[in-house]
Amino acid sequence: MNRMRFSHIGLCVGDAERSLRFYTDALGFSKVSDFQVGDEVAPVLGLEPPVRLKSLFVAKDGVQLEFLEYATPEAFGPRELRPMNQFGLTHLSVIVDAVEPVIEAVLRCGGQVHRETYVNDPRMGEFIYCSDPDGIRVELMRLPG
Repeated sequence: MNRMRFSHIGLCVGDAERSLRFYTDALGFSKVSDFQVGDEVAPVLGLEPPVRLKSLFVAKDGVQLEFLEYATPEAFGPRELRPMNQFGLTHLSVIVDAVEPVIEAVLRCGGQVHRETYVNDPRMGEFIYCSDPDGIRVELMRLPG
C-alpha cells in the first residue's frame, strides 16, 4: 500500500514577506524555508514559461503553508472574501486562547477583521473571521473549556 502524508497548503500571495510577517506575528507560525524557482516548475504549476516565483514556507502545529509570490506570470484575481458556499478552499482556522489580542495583532499586521461574523456561544465557543493582506479568510476560534 502506498503510504501518504499531508504536506502543505499553497497560497498565492502578493508579497511573501508581508504574508510571513502576518502569519508569524499575528498567528504564531514560524518560518521554515524559502527559495526562488523558475521554468523548471512550469509544468507542475500548469503555466507556460517564463515562470519566476518565490516560495516561502511557514508552519504551526504540524501544518505548513506555502506562500507563492509570482514575479512572472503576474498573479491575478480578487482579494475580497469568497463566499463560504463557493467550491474550493473556504478558510484556514486557528484555535486561540483569547480572540481580542489576536484581533489586535491581525489589524497591526495588515489584516482585516470582519466583526459581523462574530459569534459567542457558551456551548460552541467564540468565533470570528478575519482576512490576511491578500484577502484569504482566517477563522479565529476559542473553544469552551
